[in-house]
Amino acid sequence: MTADTNRQIVLARRPVGAPQETDFRLVEGPVPTPADGELLVRTIWLSLDPYMRLRMGTDLRYYPPIPLGEAIVGGAVSRVVESRHPGFAPGDIVDDYTGWQDYAIARGADARKVDPALGPLSTAVGVLGMPGLTAYLGLVKVGRPAPGDTVVISAAAGAVGAVAGQVAKIAGCRVVGIAGGAEKLRYLTQELGFDAVIDRHEGDLPAALASACPDGIDVYFENVGGPIGDAIYPLLANGARVVICGGISHYNATEPPRVASHLAPILFTETEVKGFNIFSYGAHYEHARRRLARWLADGRIAFREDVVDGLENAPVAFQRLFDGRNFGKLLVKVSAE
Repeated sequence: MTADTNRQIVLARRPVGAPQETDFRLVEGPVPTPADGELLVRTIWLSLDPYMRLRMGTDLRYYPPIPLGEAIVGGAVSRVVESRHPGFAPGDIVDDYTGWQDYAIARGADARKVDPALGPLSTAVGVLGMPGLTAYLGLVKVGRPAPGDTVVISAAAGAVGAVAGQVAKIAGCRVVGIAGGAEKLRYLTQELGFDAVIDRHEGDLPAALASACPDGIDVYFENVGGPIGDAIYPLLANGARVVICGGISHYNATEPPRVASHLAPILFTETEVKGFNIFSYGAHYEHARRRLARWLADGRIAFREDVVDGLENAPVAFQRLFDGRNFGKLLVKVSAE
């Protein structure tokens, strides 16, 4: 049985600067009907991630913008209600980018069946989903950490940064995390095992980084940009690798961001700087997921979730990504498991 109506959060207008509640609208309509090869799914867990802000704009270089009046794009863990695809049955749990809505149509060719034995269902859009895969593949494929390297992670208490730091520790590296606030710094050192932490809000950031990285920085995992990146480049070691995974400090900018000149440090240290888009590494997903699941089961990787109840609260919760109020993987619980 399904409900008579389907709630959706749609894009009412394109945000100017930081997203506001008025940029979104809650609408109701009929529950959709799947065609051949499709699934009707009910959302259980909705993932809120910074990349969604890019999809709300008009920059075609990333992915096509969300059309006005359509549901916000987003990864979700859902239960199959009706299947018209031979590979799925009602009751199966799937992971797909079905967006901010109670019910959705998923293409059977795109949906991934979730194995509940690997971890709580929410981890399918967290440590075992896109954020975890981003952390693992960005670090391993681009950062190429070696034992003894100094690895610096920005937004280190976030869904991607926390996993990237733990993977670096498993690789035998010395890990320095940058985050905001004493609670997050304690989490990084006491629960995740980071070697050193720096509060981005306090003191002289370049001096703190220099003190924490006396031998320079071998790998920098960039999630933020802005002043943090400016402080990193003068400390790069010879042959350093910089993984440009994100730049959340710029996502709400109404003017082109100021770009500091990092050319001299990159040139003199022969640093490799590479942009990383997780969607270009699909061939490696399952290998990465199996490795992360094994480390999760063995207790070598921990995770933290920041859960908001109710689809209607997604717009307000989404704003927390941009002011540092989220702590861990930000999720909306849409329905009961």
